[in-house]
Amino acid sequence: MSTGIRHKTEKHAWGRRVLAELKEELDRLEAAGSLHIPVEPGGWWHQYVCPHHHAELLFDPAERDAQSFRCPHGCLIEGEAYRGAWLAFKHQSLARAALQAAAVYAASREAAYALLAKRIIAGYARQFPDYPVHPDAQPWMLKGRAFHQALTEAIWSTTLLRACLLLSDEGVTWTEPEREEIDGYLRLLEASMTEYRRILIHERGNAENNYTAWLNASLSCIYAVKNDRSGLLALIAGEGGWKHHLSIGVKPDQLEFEGSTYYHVFVLRAYLISAEMAERFGIDLYDAEGTAGQSMRGMFDVLAALADDRGGLPALHDGPMERLPYAREIAEIMEIGLSRYRQPGLVPILREAYRQMGGPDGARCQLEALLYGEGEEPAARRFGGKAAAGGGTDSEETGLQRGSRLLHDSGFVLGRRASNALSFLADFGPHGGSHGHYDKLHLTVMHRETAFTPDFGMVPYGSELRKQWFAETASHNTVSLGGASQAAHTGSCLRFEETTAHTYVWLRSEGAYPGCRMDRHLLLTDQWLLDWFEVAAGEEASIEWWMHPVVPVREETAPTGVETCPEQAPDDGGFYALAIEGEWQRLPVVKRYEAAAPVGSAAGELGLSYKVPGGGRIYHAALLQPGDEAYAVRTPGTSVDPSRPLTALLHRRHGRSARFVHVYSAGERTALKEISLGVVQVESAGELCICELTEKGLTVIGGERHE
Repeated sequence: MSTGIRHKTEKHAWGRRVLAELKEELDRLEAAGSLHIPVEPGGWWHQYVCPHHHAELLFDPAERDAQSFRCPHGCLIEGEAYRGAWLAFKHQSLARAALQAAAVYAASREAAYALLAKRIIAGYARQFPDYPVHPDAQPWMLKGRAFHQALTEAIWSTTLLRACLLLSDEGVTWTEPEREEIDGYLRLLEASMTEYRRILIHERGNAENNYTAWLNASLSCIYAVKNDRSGLLALIAGEGGWKHHLSIGVKPDQLEFEGSTYYHVFVLRAYLISAEMAERFGIDLYDAEGTAGQSMRGMFDVLAALADDRGGLPALHDGPMERLPYAREIAEIMEIGLSRYRQPGLVPILREAYRQMGGPDGARCQLEALLYGEGEEPAARRFGGKAAAGGGTDSEETGLQRGSRLLHDSGFVLGRRASNALSFLADFGPHGGSHGHYDKLHLTVMHRETAFTPDFGMVPYGSELRKQWFAETASHNTVSLGGASQAAHTGSCLRFEETTAHTYVWLRSEGAYPGCRMDRHLLLTDQWLLDWFEVAAGEEASIEWWMHPVVPVREETAPTGVETCPEQAPDDGGFYALAIEGEWQRLPVVKRYEAAAPVGSAAGELGLSYKVPGGGRIYHAALLQPGDEAYAVRTPGTSVDPSRPLTALLHRRHGRSARFVHVYSAGERTALKEISLGVVQVESAGELCICELTEKGLTVIGGERHE
């Protein structure tokens, strides 16, 4: 935790503004009588989701108690599972209030806030022994007392204990009865966390689990409060300890082993808490490395590489696209990362987190700013050469211009070029275990103003759409066969090259379906992105190429060799059928296109355009081979609110093989034409480029200026 909280409010306008906001919030909560500790333990927060709209239910920390719960669309939900989830939020919010009150006291020296923090901490210390080892926890969980999961309990405990340490740092003392209650709480918590570590590491052999990082963080806080240096040293060095977990829980390319951005942030936050506690004993973990060079600095660096040009992090595998508690976690670690490592690439991510938290134009706000923010407010700036504060570009002022990057161990590849507003992120790596999706060769296309075809991440796990849509192949921008999802498997990157003219990636999957090989070729130039997807199915199948834009089609160009057909479905009565979790799901078909020419003729071109935020456009051209069909299909929305439907493009061919060739551009419309089998022509801004696919991959074989 950063020091000098009072100094921030004396020196910086943002510090005074944030302090006033935090005091007002605490005063409001206290006046409402909502800072009252429930005698019931919390449940599993993932069940706090509307069963009808699949959006997370609303939580107001000002509520003292609740028996019914509202979704953003007005549904009123009741039931024990929702009550338990609400209690989990309530317990977490009270721990946050304790830390917030301690921070306000550190800044203002107003005794009422120290007393408030003490009241919450001592109240939980008294109550904790009366919570049972949770009888309603699911069988797979390590059971907590105050929560279903020991994991949630570990996170909650670090917040309470950081508040306790901050009060001690500010000279606040405890009465003897309070001290005895806190000591009893620490003994019980330490015994629980130690036993959970033993089960996870030794009994289950699952030391790399993200649980372990948080059990370590909780124990680190316990040892800091107890001033137990030897306990902390043993925790850092032992099996499953901080250094061992860094070596096995993070890949050599610096991404958390499950390939999930959310769990990467989750684990990095736990590491930072442990490092904060170690520093109190003069032990430096901030520059420590794992056996393959893993480090917290590297974990920050890979987040800066993955972020889009606005600073938004992609929702790879499980994890939310956008969520207030997640934004707070991002803000916390980014503030710490900036103060420790001075990496300018973290600034856009930090400001995007503050935007999601309600900070105007990404200004500092809420508790994370006061606790962890250092120095002047970070200036507004963005990746990708867009105008930054002061009128220059990011690359000129801050060196934030980023190139392409291959994360070989985790199986992700990024394509970027300075003069192209479009970039891409593709997934070819390991499945991701329990947090993985059936999404090999998924493609995210990004524009400087928006993630055009993002990975949708995951709804709260209590939603049935977790398995019925968001983890499945059809919800990703890749290929499925026969309406069924891919098998869990790992693809490969056969080529990755950057030249002065282009960035080229060749990805392959051979385990998605029996006897099926899929190859995705991505060619990014300074003007456009060519996506060439080849499928050898092995047997007759419906081969389905999916693309999920988050902005609607604004214009369709007059198709060349393509017919727009009456609304009808490939299967039954206006719907497209998908085989998900052993059951057939049906998605409404909005429009259908098909190649007008007979089989054996040249492909036709379907042209679409999309208006992006800020007034720009993305142009999309697709080759429809004779026998191909394309459909506009209504699907669930993003994981933020699945009830707001989107319209996907489904490009389908029935047979043993298929070729899907698409091109995207920003600013200038790009035309796509088939010259011969395996040879296409891309025309953009009067320039022609010929691309040929051979056994050695995609080759640019010529081009000329067309007047």
